[in-house]
Amino acid sequence: MIKRALHIILFFCFLQQLYPQNGDGVVAFDIPVRNSLKFNRHIINPTFSFVREQNKYLSFNNKREWVQFDDAPQTYLFGYAGRFDENIGAGLSLFQQNYGVMTTFGGVANFAYNAVFDRESNLTFGLNLGFYKSGINEGNVVTNFPDSSLDDVPSHSVITVNPGINYGTGFFDFGVSINNLVSYNLSESKMIEDNPKQGIQGHIMYTGYVDSRGFFDESRFTGLLRSEFRKEETIIAGTVMLMVPKGIWAQAGYNTLYGMSAGLGLNITSQIAIEYNYENAMGDLSSFGNSHDITVAYKFKNRYRYSYNGDDDEQALLIPKRKTSRRTVARKRVSRPQTRTRQQVAKTNTNSTKQSDNVSEFKNEEVKEEQARLAEEARAKAEQEEQARLAEEARAKAEQEEQARLAEEARAKAEQEEQVRLVEEARAKAEQEEQARLVEEARAKAEQEEQVRLVEEARAKAEQEEQVRLVEEARAKAEQEEQARLVEVARVKAEQEEQTRLDEEARVKAEQEEQVRLAEAARIKAEQEEQARLAEAARVKAEQEEQARLAEAARVKAEKEEQARLAEEARVKAEQEEQARLAEEARVKAEQEEQARLAEEARVKAEQEEHARLAEEAKAKSENEEDPKIETEQLEPIVVDAATQEMSDLAKSSTVIETEQQALLEQLVEKVAIKQKDLEDLKKENDLSEQGIYQEPKAFKSVSAENAALEALKAEMDNAITIQNEKISELEALYQDRFKKTRDKNDTLGQSYLKTISSLKQEQAKIVQSKEDLYTTLSEIKVATEIERKRRIKRALYDNQEDRYNKDRAALQRIKKFTKPSDVALTSEDFDSGEELSNIQIVKDVAHADKGYYLVVAVHSDVNKRDDFLTKAVAAGRTDINFFFDVNTSKYYIYYEKFDDVNRARLAIENKGTEPYNSKMSMVKIEK
Repeated sequence: MIKRALHIILFFCFLQQLYPQNGDGVVAFDIPVRNSLKFNRHIINPTFSFVREQNKYLSFNNKREWVQFDDAPQTYLFGYAGRFDENIGAGLSLFQQNYGVMTTFGGVANFAYNAVFDRESNLTFGLNLGFYKSGINEGNVVTNFPDSSLDDVPSHSVITVNPGINYGTGFFDFGVSINNLVSYNLSESKMIEDNPKQGIQGHIMYTGYVDSRGFFDESRFTGLLRSEFRKEETIIAGTVMLMVPKGIWAQAGYNTLYGMSAGLGLNITSQIAIEYNYENAMGDLSSFGNSHDITVAYKFKNRYRYSYNGDDDEQALLIPKRKTSRRTVARKRVSRPQTRTRQQVAKTNTNSTKQSDNVSEFKNEEVKEEQARLAEEARAKAEQEEQARLAEEARAKAEQEEQARLAEEARAKAEQEEQVRLVEEARAKAEQEEQARLVEEARAKAEQEEQVRLVEEARAKAEQEEQVRLVEEARAKAEQEEQARLVEVARVKAEQEEQTRLDEEARVKAEQEEQVRLAEAARIKAEQEEQARLAEAARVKAEQEEQARLAEAARVKAEKEEQARLAEEARVKAEQEEQARLAEEARVKAEQEEQARLAEEARVKAEQEEHARLAEEAKAKSENEEDPKIETEQLEPIVVDAATQEMSDLAKSSTVIETEQQALLEQLVEKVAIKQKDLEDLKKENDLSEQGIYQEPKAFKSVSAENAALEALKAEMDNAITIQNEKISELEALYQDRFKKTRDKNDTLGQSYLKTISSLKQEQAKIVQSKEDLYTTLSEIKVATEIERKRRIKRALYDNQEDRYNKDRAALQRIKKFTKPSDVALTSEDFDSGEELSNIQIVKDVAHADKGYYLVVAVHSDVNKRDDFLTKAVAAGRTDINFFFDVNTSKYYIYYEKFDDVNRARLAIENKGTEPYNSKMSMVKIEK
C-alpha cells in the first residue's frame, strides 16, 4: 500500500510537469497525438495535412493515459483534415482534455500551402491556430459542502499559434515547427509568459516502398525522427510504420519522456479504418503503467491524383470492395501549367510568324509535364504514355523536320486538353460543392451526435451548460420560487445560520443608523457586538494570562456575585480564626511563660549551686587558714555580673523565639495540608469530569488571598529563623568571652549555657530542615496544581467550543468586511506565519471542520497574531481566507484551500505561486 501511495504521489507530481497550469486554471496547449503516423498528423506538424497525403479523413480519437490512476489525463479529438488541392492541405479539429477537476475544451484550425520548386523538391508552409477554454469541471468535484476556493477559480479563454515548415525531396522530409509560439489569454487580455510547453521541434521523415513479391509487395515504410527543445527539457522521439496494401499497418515508437509505444491498424472497408496504439511508460514514468489510444476514421474518396503524396493502393482487410471496371482518373493539373497552355494556344492563333518557335517551346514543356504525369499514373494512363513515348521518340529523331506536323498535332491536342480541362474544372467545382456538402453534413451530423453525446456525457458537459444556464435561469428561478422557498427554508436557515445572521444584521443596522447611533455608540455597540468585544478584551490582556483567564472567568464572575455572602462568611471565619488565634496565643504565651519559668528556675538553681559551691570553698578555705572571723554574712547570694545577666536574657529570648518558630511551623504544615487537599480535590474533579461524572463544585474561596496569607507566613517564618540565628550567634559570642575571662572548664554556669546553645542549634536545624521540606512540598504542589488547572482549562475550553466558534466567526467576518485592499504590495516579510509545520500533520476531531487535506499558510496560538495575519491576507487580495481551531493544541490553523485528495493537495502546494502569504504553506489532514 505504501509503495502504491508513493506511486500515486509521483504520478501527480509528473502530471503537473507534463500538463502544467497556474493557480488560476490556465492549461498549456498540448494534445497528446504522438504515436500515430496515419491519422491526425497535422497536430505533430501543421504541414503534415499536406505532406505525403492524398486523401481527406474524418476521424475520432480517444487517448487515456495511465489508466490505473483515478482522474488521469483523458483526451477526446474529433477532426476533419487532409489534402484539398494540388498545393493546399487543411483541417479543423475539436478536442476536450480532462485533468481531474480541470477541463479544457477547444478547437484547432489548420492550413498548409506547398510551393513546388521542381518535380522532387517541395517547400510547405503550415499553421495551426488553436482556441480553447480551461477551468473547473464541477461535474468531477466530489464534496459534501460548497468550497469557496473552487468558486474563485476562473475560466480562461486562450488563443495559441503553432507555425511550421517542411522541405521534401523524393524520399526525405525535413521540417521545423514552433509549439505555442504565441499564447494569448483573452480572459485577462495578456500574453501567457513562461509557458513550459513552448518549444522548437525539428523532424526528419523517410518514406519508401518495399520492392518484393507476395504479401509485402509495394508496402509503404515511413520513419519519423523528431526532437523537441523546451526551456527545461529536451524530448527525442522516433516512430516507424509499415503499411501493407492489403489494408493493415503496424507502428512502433520510442519517446525519451513517455516511453515505448506499439500500434496496429486495419481497413474495415475501403473507407472505414480503425487504429489502436499502446504506450508503456519508462524511466522516470515507469511506475505510471500504460496508456491507450484508439482512433476510428472515415476516408473520403478522392477524384484526383496529386503529386508529392502517399498515393497507396489500400484495400479493405475485412470487407473487400467488389471489383468493377476501373476507370482511368486524370491527374488534377496545376493552375500554372494550364494558364501557360492557354497562352501558347492564343499565341499560336494570333502570331503565325512565331508559331514554330512557340510550338517547339510548348512541346518541350508539355513533354516534361507528360513524363512526370506518366511516371505517377503508369497503369491508369497507358494509352497516353504510349502517345507521349512516340512523341518523344519522334521529337528526338526528327524535331527539325516534323515541326509543322507537331504544331498541328499540338493544336489538336490542345483542343482535346482544353475539353479535358473544362471537364476537370467542372469536376473540381463539383468536388468543391461535394466537399462543402460533406462539411455541412458532417456539421449537421456532429450536431445530431452532440445531442446524443450530451445525454450520455451529461456529467462531463454539465459544467459547460451549467455556467450558461445558471446565469440565465438563476434570476428567473429565484424570483419564481423565492416566496415558496422562503417559507420552508427560513426555519432551517434560521437554525443553521442564526449567529451569523445576528452579526450581519447588527452590522447592517449599525451602518443604517450610524448618524443616530453616534451619541449612544459606546453602549449600543457594546450590546450588539458583545461577543466581538469579549474576543477583543481577551487580546488586550497579557499573552501569559490568556489561557488562565478563560478558566478563571467563571470564578471571577462568581466572586463578584457573592461579595455579600463572602463578606459574611469572612466575618464569621474571622471571628472563628480570632478565637483560634487567641487560644493559640494563650497556649503559646503559656508555653513561653513555662519556658521562662523553667529557665529562671534553672538560673536560680545554678546560682544557688554556685553560691553553695562558693560558700563551700570559702568554708574550706577558712578552715584551712583557721580564720575564726568568718561570719554568716558571707553566705549571702553572690551578685551576678552584666555579662552573665545578658547571657541569661539572650537564652530566655531565644527560647521564646524557638517557641514562636514551632507555632509558625505548625501553621505552615496546616497550610501545606490545605494545599495538598485542594490539589487532590482538583485532580479528582478533573478525573471525574473526563469520565463524564458530575461532581458538586466546592465552595468558592479566594486563591489570591490564600496565597497572600501563605506568603506572609513564609516571610514571618524566614524572619523568625533569621532572628533566632542572630540570637544564637550572640549567645555563642558571650559564652566565648566568658570562657576567655574565666578559663574555667568546670564553670557550672558556663556549662549550663553551653548546653543551652547546643540545644538551640539542634532545634534550629530541625526547624530549618522542616521548613525546607515544606517549601519543597509546596513547590511540587504548585506544579501539580498548575497541571490540573490546565486540564480544567482545556476542559472548560472544550465545553465552551461553541461560544469560541461563534466569536471566531464574528472576528473573521469583521476583518473581511472592514479591511480595505493594501495600496502597496505586501512581501513575505510582512506576514508572520507562526509555527512552521513539516510533512503532513494530522489533527483529529476538529469541530465545525470537515475531514480532508487543508493547505495551511499560518499557525498561531495567539489571537492577536492570528487576526494580524488574516487582516494582511485580506488586504493582499485573499478574500477567501479561513481558519479552524484545534482544542487539543489550542492552535489556530489558517487556510484558504481544502481538498479531499492528497494528490490534488500536493499539486496545489507545488503550484502555490509567489504570493507573500504562501511562503510557509504546508498540508494538514483533519480526521474524524
